[in-house]
Amino acid sequence: YFQEMFKGDCYFTNGTERVRLVVRYIHNRQQTLHFDSDLGHYVGDTPLGESIAKYFNSQPDTVEQTQAEVDTYCRHNYGVYTPFTVERR
Repeated sequence: YFQEMFKGDCYFTNGTERVRLVVRYIHNRQQTLHFDSDLGHYVGDTPLGESIAKYFNSQPDTVEQTQAEVDTYCRHNYGVYTPFTVERR
């Protein structure tokens, strides 16, 4: 058996003024590569991840779409969940 997983984390500073997206790709409980929106490209964390990151970075549409997820995923969900989390009293 093997496990494949990815995890997207959104980090917010001062509301949505500064938003950072980190997408992690995990194989058998080991992070193989990740995308950091502050860097703007994929980074390999293992030898396998380095080859996958090189391939992803050679696809401008893939990098552009992942970078755009800062707005479509992080900022959008911040607006949806803020009334239930931040403004809750």
